[in-house]
Amino acid sequence: FAKFDLNHDGTISVDELKVGLEKATKDDIPQSRIEKLLQKLDANSDGALQMEEFASVDSLKNQLDFIVREEKAVALEEAKRVKQMEEEKQVQEMRMALVNDAEPTASDKVVSVLPYLFPLLDSLQYAGPWVTSHPDNVIAQVATLAFTLYRSIPLSGFLAFFALSFLSSDLSLNRLVRFNIQQAIYLDFALFVPGLMAALLGAVGSGLGLPGTGVVTEYLSDGVVLGTLATIAYASATSLLGSTPDQVPFVSGAAKSRMVTPDMFDEEGKLVGPSRGVEDDDVNKED
Repeated sequence: FAKFDLNHDGTISVDELKVGLEKATKDDIPQSRIEKLLQKLDANSDGALQMEEFASVDSLKNQLDFIVREEKAVALEEAKRVKQMEEEKQVQEMRMALVNDAEPTASDKVVSVLPYLFPLLDSLQYAGPWVTSHPDNVIAQVATLAFTLYRSIPLSGFLAFFALSFLSSDLSLNRLVRFNIQQAIYLDFALFVPGLMAALLGAVGSGLGLPGTGVVTEYLSDGVVLGTLATIAYASATSLLGSTPDQVPFVSGAAKSRMVTPDMFDEEGKLVGPSRGVEDDDVNKED
């Protein structure tokens, strides 16, 4: 103790402990290690060592070696953590390169609106009663011309469907564009429902001789056209603002389920489907 207590004040300071240990080990010791060692021995936390807190030189060396091993273990764990973070970053960059999930550009926003021409043109089949009753209306005339041109193309509906389906699988397209393609397809699917209802209503009314079924069918057709126009207007405005129009009941949910996202790829870039975390989130939402 006396050899370490250089100023003979009855205590050993950090500096005195450093000088004494460096003489004993014949090696330079970082100040941080000396401070850690003193903290371990300093029972009363006064920043110095008293006689009763002091240990033998061999004990001091052993504890110093233990501190060195601790520092190496911490450094190794930190290196592993940094390496893991770097690997995860590389995987994420690889996934992002496979799927265009970036913020939409101005051209992406405009292009994302175009798929809604498909359900818009198909919805015009329900505009017949209104067009017939408004032959001089400019909008009615334009709608008639557009629908006539659309139907003049052989298998126009099937061609549009297959074209959009093919484009929706192109992961280089921005996510907003791909989402709107999927939503436009499902919106067009939804147009079959009112057509089926109108056919059934007409058949039942004709069979039972019920009056007024034509009026009901006309109102149903008007509702389909207005509903489609409102949906397309919402989706178009939202898309042009750069947001995803995912609040359309039933249709948006179906479109979301068909979207490919970066987390669906493994570390080798193979498409493996939704990650476990995504599935768990879906289950929690259902619960």
